[in-house]
Amino acid sequence: MSIVGIIANPASGKDIRRLVAFGSSFDNQEKVRIVRRVLLGLAAMGVDRITYMQDYFGIVERARERMPHPMEGAPVPFKPTHSQEDSTRAGRMMADRKVACIITLGGDGTNRAVAKGCGDTPILPISTGTNNVFPTMVEGTIAGLAASLLATNRLSLEEAACSTTSLEVFKNGKPFDMALVDAAVYDDPFVGSRAIWEMGKVRQLFLNRAEPTSIGLSAIGGVFCSIAPDDPLGLCLGLGENGRSVFAPIAPGTIVEVKIEECRSFESGEEIPVTCSPSVLALDGEREIDIRKGERFSLRLNLDGPVVMDAHKAMQSAMKKRLLAPDMPDDYSRISEANLFAKKNDKC
Repeated sequence: MSIVGIIANPASGKDIRRLVAFGSSFDNQEKVRIVRRVLLGLAAMGVDRITYMQDYFGIVERARERMPHPMEGAPVPFKPTHSQEDSTRAGRMMADRKVACIITLGGDGTNRAVAKGCGDTPILPISTGTNNVFPTMVEGTIAGLAASLLATNRLSLEEAACSTTSLEVFKNGKPFDMALVDAAVYDDPFVGSRAIWEMGKVRQLFLNRAEPTSIGLSAIGGVFCSIAPDDPLGLCLGLGENGRSVFAPIAPGTIVEVKIEECRSFESGEEIPVTCSPSVLALDGEREIDIRKGERFSLRLNLDGPVVMDAHKAMQSAMKKRLLAPDMPDDYSRISEANLFAKKNDKC
């Protein structure tokens, strides 16, 4: 019996960057509508069970209310604390239940929390947060279809997903935390508001992803180099007033000049120290860790990051295997003629 997990973060898309930048708000009613379309996509291909994380808004429960065909489902059994730990715990419990994949609604921070708990269970991330690099904008219907094809064993993991890297955070030589996309050393003694927007206080930036079309802190590397999610390479930037200028979109509608004084790549196994303390370490755009004077922090590239479902890749594989068009011949993947076939006994 196929089962899929759903973790929808009711707090994503509402942080302070709506005030200091030009980000769009993403209300929970829209998340309900997305989840409902996900459920319809799952049901269309035969997924009959879901498990989900409870939240204060009841996103999944509300989405299930207007389903034309009820789907069996139950929340993972724990009392929510309405913190990031809920997503981590839900991801861990779903992995223990051997779900085929976990569909997430949220931003980089939400997916980081899920990845800390879900181990090798694939994540299918739908973007509903801010400055997102890890999740993508994918229609819920397509996400549901893609997840259902994996869950019902019509597609293999290799046909629908890929492995990614991550950044491991070490404290005094021991594993302490992780990031999916970027880690920034912020010259400030307090965590305060989690979002990063004052670039003048960023001293170091560690990246394991960088794309020209990215937004957020990883865009600082993405404007002059490209690191794909599965590339075995990281980038460490030292920022300061005497560096070389780059202009990067660090938030929606916000393009700033950043001065890079030092730029170096690093590979798996290399441990790069944090050089500023006391400070705050921001992970995937959110301030998380107070670094006190005398504490030794460092970062390292981890090649065994989360397994991520790619809805586009999955649907391309489904097209090639004729999973949604079983009566069509195999040689019609590319249209090269105006009329591929005609109706039998066609009359004028």
